[in-house]
Amino acid sequence: MHRIFIFFILILLTFITNNQLMAQGPNPISENLITPFEKDGNYTATYDEAIIHYQKLEIAYSSSIKLNEFGMTDSGNPLHEVIVTKDGEFDPEQIRKNGKVIILVNNAIHPGEPCGVDASMMLARDLRKKRNTLLDHAVLVILPIYNISGHLNRGSFSRANQQGPKAYGFRGNAQNLDLNRDFIKGDTENARSFNKLYTKWSPDIFIDNHTSNGADYPYVMTLIPTQKDKMEPALSTYMQDTMLPELFSKMNEKGYEMTPYVYARTTPEEGIAGFLDLARYSSGYASLHNSISFMPETHMLKPFKDRVMSTYHFMRSMLEHVEDNHTEILKARKNAIYKTKTKSDFDLNWELDIEAVGKLMFKGYGAKYKPSEVSGLDRLYYDHNAPYEKAIPFYNTYKSKLTVKKPSAYIIPRAHKQIVDRMIANGVEVSQLDANEIIEVEIYKILDYQSPTIPYEGHFLHSKVAVSKSMQNIQYHEGDYMIRTDQKMNKYILQTLEPQGPDSWFAWNFFDGILMQKEHFSSYVFEDLAAEFLKENPDVRRALEKKKASDPEFAKSAYAQLNFVYESSPHFEPTYMRYPVGRVLK
Repeated sequence: MHRIFIFFILILLTFITNNQLMAQGPNPISENLITPFEKDGNYTATYDEAIIHYQKLEIAYSSSIKLNEFGMTDSGNPLHEVIVTKDGEFDPEQIRKNGKVIILVNNAIHPGEPCGVDASMMLARDLRKKRNTLLDHAVLVILPIYNISGHLNRGSFSRANQQGPKAYGFRGNAQNLDLNRDFIKGDTENARSFNKLYTKWSPDIFIDNHTSNGADYPYVMTLIPTQKDKMEPALSTYMQDTMLPELFSKMNEKGYEMTPYVYARTTPEEGIAGFLDLARYSSGYASLHNSISFMPETHMLKPFKDRVMSTYHFMRSMLEHVEDNHTEILKARKNAIYKTKTKSDFDLNWELDIEAVGKLMFKGYGAKYKPSEVSGLDRLYYDHNAPYEKAIPFYNTYKSKLTVKKPSAYIIPRAHKQIVDRMIANGVEVSQLDANEIIEVEIYKILDYQSPTIPYEGHFLHSKVAVSKSMQNIQYHEGDYMIRTDQKMNKYILQTLEPQGPDSWFAWNFFDGILMQKEHFSSYVFEDLAAEFLKENPDVRRALEKKKASDPEFAKSAYAQLNFVYESSPHFEPTYMRYPVGRVLK
């Protein structure tokens, strides 16, 4: 009853507003559609205020703005999508057929960084002004608030380094997880809904609005583009040579000069580096879908009003760029998707190339030291009375440190349905075996890995994974999953299924069952079996003697020697440390 009452109130307000609009002439902003931020530049909208604003816009501009619920979040509130179009077409498949560029904007993944929430509310409204051409060749899809539970956890103190707004949400969600680490593992309802929404829209451009921590400098806006060396060449070249120079120029013209994200070694004067956005992060995840993706990072020490307006103008600058370059953007992405489907070699991980250093003209403040009033020791501060503009080192080249050749297909036992469900949500095409069958596949054995001593985002994330591989005949069963590698989601497929990938299913602990032995031996029983086995297998006997001769500790341990024989015998379980995903090479 309460929601019905609100709905009728909104209709009444919109009717009054429309009459006011007609009386006032073209393009006024009705009081009814002014955002809370515009009334108070140090205020960010609550969840209810944001959704009500979009409900008002949908009623006022029903032929061009649509608010949908899409999936659930951990807060118990649905994820929303706001579609802003010019021609009344809201179906993504038809929009793609019409040759329009799809731009997806995500807000409040970190609700303490809410600039995008308020900027998007204004932008969606302003795009409906008469004579606006920015949606002639584009469609804008907005997620008003992504981390809703974090946004509802509203306070004024969790962002100790940030100037305003008066109150804001908390970085973690209801499970105290950082949603900007959850795009692959999908621990949250938010991420699982987002995966499906992203697949539905398959955006050409993705923007995830943030606010930075770190050094002090004059810029209101800094920018993280997805790392260029992880992209397919057509998209990377277009982004680097055409899109980024124009975006930087447009922001400068609007009075919000940008710089690359200040990912400093210590202080900016000593150099900054491009950020390696792995697949766990929003822009890295988007790159797996061959989207051109960005994380705008406003500066924490600038007034909230300036941060919001710079975010607004960045999104508007993107729309202006798309209007003039839509054909080239779609062509570059089409090329990238084709290459992803057809190429053989895929990079899994990268490292910064410290030899490839460029120069970046940077405006900063002198980094100095003075005694701390807390500790009495030297502390860093940035002296606003010592501004500078000079070239600083810029490290923005990453080189591949691990490349694999794709198989023709992967086979995943049906017991691992939870990862297959996640893959399907991301647009991966999956089939199932229709009969029991022994298939020759390449199998990885996990030789080594490292894990942290404390959990990272709810997992003991594996790294530095070492493997060996061998061809084996494996019994598969009806219903086991087959994933072929001739599809547009190949980057996602290989990044998640190759165990050495930094965001693979193995890294995120989905296959930890193989890391524990299930059967063992009793020494007094196995002694006789081991002696008989060594008589029948002289090669194992020679290997045992060689190890005894080279390893004194091993030579003194009867159990270690028995275990050596056990691991060489048919009694040793074949599934221990054997990665369960098979690579079909033929």
